[in-house]
Amino acid sequence: MFVSFATWCSQASSPEEPSNPSGSGDGAAASMAVCFTHPLDLTKYRMQVLHTRAPMLSTLYRFAVRDGIPSLWSGLSASVLRQSTYSTARFGLYTILSRQMQKRSGGAKPSTTSTIACAGVAGGLAGVVGNPTEVVLVRMCADAAKPPAERFLYSDAVTALVRIAREEGVKVFGRGLSANIVRSVLMSELSTPDNARKLFADLEQDVSQIAPYAAAKKTILTRTQLKDDIRTHALASLFAGTAATTACAPADVLKSRIQSATKGSTVLQVARDGLRQEGPMFLMKGWTPAWLRLTPHTVLTFVIMEKLSELVSMMAATPVPARATA
Repeated sequence: MFVSFATWCSQASSPEEPSNPSGSGDGAAASMAVCFTHPLDLTKYRMQVLHTRAPMLSTLYRFAVRDGIPSLWSGLSASVLRQSTYSTARFGLYTILSRQMQKRSGGAKPSTTSTIACAGVAGGLAGVVGNPTEVVLVRMCADAAKPPAERFLYSDAVTALVRIAREEGVKVFGRGLSANIVRSVLMSELSTPDNARKLFADLEQDVSQIAPYAAAKKTILTRTQLKDDIRTHALASLFAGTAATTACAPADVLKSRIQSATKGSTVLQVARDGLRQEGPMFLMKGWTPAWLRLTPHTVLTFVIMEKLSELVSMMAATPVPARATA
């Protein structure tokens, strides 16, 4: 399987470009990275669906003591499946769109407007592709935070997909779609893949002109003694990640509550009920674990992706021995 994957990657790359996993490799790297950051994701979803003001550490501690440390990885199969669909689509579509934009401009670096457009379109489409697995992920992660009578009790992600389709209908896979698209677009605009790649190398297009990253980088360079190096890139990426987490939080909370519910409800209904019962700050629930997760997940994703790229290039360059004929 991996040899086939390596062959596909080498064929997909143009002669002028080194072989790389592109969308598939990015999705694989994101799937591996989430194995380390899943407890933070789990805590985020539980905080978002709980109607309490318990802080992150209290929520994490409460469920770890009640259900055991291994329970913090509940729903990991759904998280891996979600990364395999959403992240693969997001990274792959962004790469395809940005390269097409570059070809149309005669090989020139895409403008800020073009880059933002590519990131937004890729994020929106990825949100559509990944919504069914997002429903499964939210339900599996939030299950333990619900009363026993309201739990779905899915054993794994694939079983969850089958049960939802059979018991509730495929239309449930579209729950929270509008909020998920908004979140995906904002995340792609404010924290695009290439911003993280700047931490390691100048790969493909430089999209450091995107607003939060660019603003932070400019401020750091003009008001401090730091130079345009990895430290500046890391600090600017941290700022961009903070902006992305904050901007995406309201849509993320609304999406999670819609998708975790046993009965369908609209974004307006969820927003109205949340504002009436908990106040406007309910839209920021789960911000801390989401923010803490973003940086290590991004760094791990692109470190793993670089290693996968090197491995694929090495395997693609290795000649396959001919089979002996009888």
